[in-house]
Amino acid sequence: MMQQGLPGDEVIIQTQGHAGLIRLNRPKAINSLNEAMVSGMKAGLDAFARNSDVTCVILSGEGERGLCAGGDVRQIYAAKSASPEDRTRFWREEFPLNYTISHYPKPYVALMDGIVMGGGVGISAHGRYRIVTERTRLAMPETAIGYFPDVGATWLLPRAPGEAGTWLGLTGREIGAADAIYAGLADYHVASQRLPELVHALADVSFAADVGAVVESFSSKPDADGILAPHQRRIDAAFGFDTIEEIIDALVSAEDSFAKETLSTLQLRSPTSLKLTLRLLRLGRGSSGLVECLEREFAAGCEVLRNHDFYEGVRAALIDKDRNPKWSPATLDEVSDEEIDSYCVPTEPPLFRGHRL
Repeated sequence: MMQQGLPGDEVIIQTQGHAGLIRLNRPKAINSLNEAMVSGMKAGLDAFARNSDVTCVILSGEGERGLCAGGDVRQIYAAKSASPEDRTRFWREEFPLNYTISHYPKPYVALMDGIVMGGGVGISAHGRYRIVTERTRLAMPETAIGYFPDVGATWLLPRAPGEAGTWLGLTGREIGAADAIYAGLADYHVASQRLPELVHALADVSFAADVGAVVESFSSKPDADGILAPHQRRIDAAFGFDTIEEIIDALVSAEDSFAKETLSTLQLRSPTSLKLTLRLLRLGRGSSGLVECLEREFAAGCEVLRNHDFYEGVRAALIDKDRNPKWSPATLDEVSDEEIDSYCVPTEPPLFRGHRL
């Protein structure tokens, strides 16, 4: 077994048989990603790509709570007064990692056990084999903190059935294994207690072409049904519009319990985030690929850091924890199309110089 890093390190890189293991190791923070962890993952992936003995790469999270709760937004919040370059450095490292995972030359197996949110989706849902369990709690909850679904989510979510991805991106609601598979964010369900056995079996696989069959042999039907498929018709009817105001009106008119619950959720979100998220999801639907979406997300993120709602959302959720953000602008009417346009204009150098979109 090859091991890089010690048990106390935030990312542990090791080999087990023919498998390269990447273990996120910040369990007290539910393995929230920071710059060091992103760099560690990149180094591990580069090393495994060059190692002819490694057949596949397996991503997992240490601790009992989950794979990854997302990017460490506290660090971005703390850098509020820093230079634009320093404030955006994390995304400059993270977004290219998402692309690397999406095009990784060897089977990339993500064990999406427990909480998988935000940046955790970015390091798992772009992989080739995405495995959820009965414990999976997946979400892109960014509109609740004055931000928007990033890490390539504006490429992934529009490719979910109907408007399921629009519902996920705007509400930020949490889903389980069945819905993650239905939405195209995961491929297989494996019982959490069988994950160690699966890792051991994958470590014995000598040929990359056999990895899928091994994963398939461990898969089973999720124990619990999802909520997306049963409500697909309602979701499509309300979320097929291209403005938040029309979506709100449709939910008000629907009057069923699902619509009322969805409406209540949206009314708590940042009005700017809702309009920006919908714009990015619609643009993502017609994009040429992941890189185009990541570049657009990066441009929008840079603008977010020049405005109020992200800092207020993080303050309310993670700093003061009063759960009472004061959004500005406070209403949808106050957020103009021209203001949203400004989020889509790049103000920083691109992430993927010379890459053909």
